[in-house]
Amino acid sequence: MKKIAIIVLTVAALIGVTVYADRATRLSTNHKVAPRADAQEKPAPEVRLKDLNGKEVSLADYKGKVVLLNFWATWCDPCRVEIPWLIDLQGKYASRGFTVLGVAMDEDGKSAVAPFIEKERFDVNGKQRPMDYPILLGDDDAGEKFGGILGYPTSFLISRDGKIVMKIQGLRSYDEIAQAIEAQL
Repeated sequence: MKKIAIIVLTVAALIGVTVYADRATRLSTNHKVAPRADAQEKPAPEVRLKDLNGKEVSLADYKGKVVLLNFWATWCDPCRVEIPWLIDLQGKYASRGFTVLGVAMDEDGKSAVAPFIEKERFDVNGKQRPMDYPILLGDDDAGEKFGGILGYPTSFLISRDGKIVMKIQGLRSYDEIAQAIEAQL
């Protein structure tokens, strides 16, 4: 009987510690997101990545546009939640000089990403839509240039003049992301 009580108490303690750690490290979604407008802004690093057709694309090619550089992976469940939002934001703001650049970080590269892009459709405002923003094949070097990617999704909002104005780590709300983008347009 003592063994069972010890096991139950140990499991309860582990659950308590896990809940506490989760709450302590979770990003609050109750605050407003505003791009940093201080001396912390720094130029986005130069990255050159290949798209799914093998064409080399540079982040510098997008200077003059507001860019949401989104590091994601096909196996990432929070990324799948965010993708319909990104499709919607791309359509909503593209005419105002905005683009999403999806950087797929799958270890299997194109062999995992291309079939995913071809097959998957996402519910965007009641319509099934493909990922219609540019997708690039990322690697650890690209992530390191941005200070390392600790998890997916991780996005960087880059201003028209090529400066990182915000890092969005983890899943945030659609409204928070849209508000940050609108502040740059």
